[in-house]
Amino acid sequence: QVRLVESGGGLVQAGGSLRLSCAASESIFSMDIMGWFRQAPGKQRELVAIFSSSGGAKYETNYADPVKGRFTISRDYRQNMVYLQMTSLKPEDTAVYYCTMTRRQANYWGQGTQVTVSS
Repeated sequence: QVRLVESGGGLVQAGGSLRLSCAASESIFSMDIMGWFRQAPGKQRELVAIFSSSGGAKYETNYADPVKGRFTISRDYRQNMVYLQMTSLKPEDTAVYYCTMTRRQANYWGQGTQVTVSS
């Protein structure tokens, strides 16, 4: 069982930046998928940004249209960390952000971190 712990959420004004971190309890080297989802009040959980394995050590990176050009996903294999750098934040980015990873069809989720963007 892989444990994921998110951190870095908080309250920020519109136009500001935050960096979310996701710490995995074991090596992320063999993960097939690593990414971030978010869920706003009254809405379904939605994809934000994701790495998906395309074979070997290669990954494809995909972003949801609303965050393209503003958010950047990255990973650190030595630290077993995945990050989400968020810039030019908007009130509509307010949500609980969840880290997720998949390895051999087993899916893992963190507990989430709240991001609130004030106007």
